[in-house]
Amino acid sequence: MDKKAKTAFELDVIARVRERRVALKFSQDDLAFFLETDRSFIGQVESRNNPAKYNLNHLNRLAIEFGCSPKDFLPDKPIL
Repeated sequence: MDKKAKTAFELDVIARVRERRVALKFSQDDLAFFLETDRSFIGQVESRNNPAKYNLNHLNRLAIEFGCSPKDFLPDKPIL
């Protein structure tokens, strides 16, 4: 596997964040503001073709802003 490719687990977490972002009507700019990063980073994370991804601190901060638990971004069972 390419070292830079996102794993199925990472893609699942990113999809969960994106789904919640859209449901709450937050833009990529909003997430960039919450994470004190650039909007392009959020676009890179949400792109399957870029190795950028959220770290645990990002997920914690997004959970605060979204009013949920960081666990809400993780699958219930392991992904193979």
